[in-house]
Amino acid sequence: MNWIIEQMWVKPAEGPLTNVVVTAAWRCNGEQVSGGKTYTGTCYGTASFEAPDPSAFVPYPNLTEAEVVNWVWAAGIDKTATEASVQQQINNQINPPVIVPPLPWAAAA
Repeated sequence: MNWIIEQMWVKPAEGPLTNVVVTAAWRCNGEQVSGGKTYTGTCYGTASFEAPDPSAFVPYPNLTEAEVVNWVWAAGIDKTATEASVQQQINNQINPPVIVPPLPWAAAA
């Protein structure tokens, strides 16, 4: 699974801190090759963050995507459940749980 941060919203100033991230838009993508075909799934959303501890504050230019993804999980986005949902999307493409066969009374083409 590949977790990415697509966008972040910041407060220009919060006390002595500048460019404080308050919300991040995230996406979890998955991909699987089966039978020569590539199947994909995705989940996305946003996570909001509490005001940071000034002693542990990381300036905006020094943030890494991995660090913000960890914040997303710490903010309550369930990594395991999200990845399971993405995998289920892929599984449902490979082995559809519901199909639409031709009507039994329709003439075969």
